[in-house]
Amino acid sequence: MRKIILASNNKGKIREFNAMLKSVCEVVSMSDGGVEEVPEIGLTFVENALIKARNASEQSALPALADDSGIVVDALDGAPGIYSARYGGRHGNDEANMQKLLDEMKDVADGERSAKFWCAVVFVEHANDPTPIIIQRAWEGEILREKVGKNGFGYDPIFYLPTQSCTSAELSSEVKNTISHRAKALTALLEELKVC
Repeated sequence: MRKIILASNNKGKIREFNAMLKSVCEVVSMSDGGVEEVPEIGLTFVENALIKARNASEQSALPALADDSGIVVDALDGAPGIYSARYGGRHGNDEANMQKLLDEMKDVADGERSAKFWCAVVFVEHANDPTPIIIQRAWEGEILREKVGKNGFGYDPIFYLPTQSCTSAELSSEVKNTISHRAKALTALLEELKVC
């Protein structure tokens, strides 16, 4: 089975990627591969994913898969966007990030709270790959006024899915891993380009 490195230390992402890819390739995390993080200095999800993929491949000498994802809120002109993981201050503080978003949205009327989770996935065969594979997918929803549900991570408890009549945090991981932005992007990547 082909081995690739996943350019992430986010436990939630690692769990999702492993669940979705385990039948087609062996995924090695950054920590298992001895890869150090690189600053995400891009201005878009694609740029940040490409920076992470090239860095992981260079340090591990393995093909690399990276994603950059976040929540894009229409009423906030796309914020938090690429800053989703550190929106509330410290990187990866889900509670602070959600609270800041709820505070920013407190005066936004129902019916105007549309948002989407956005995912850019990049795959490189090697660090200098001149033809990286890039896939982007969205998952449409709305921002609630309070948290509902215990599953998932990040903004899942305040991301309501009208098509499912629940939040992302109320979905089982099995269902989420078939309909989320990340699931759609990975499915497209694997189907279209036979990465692994």
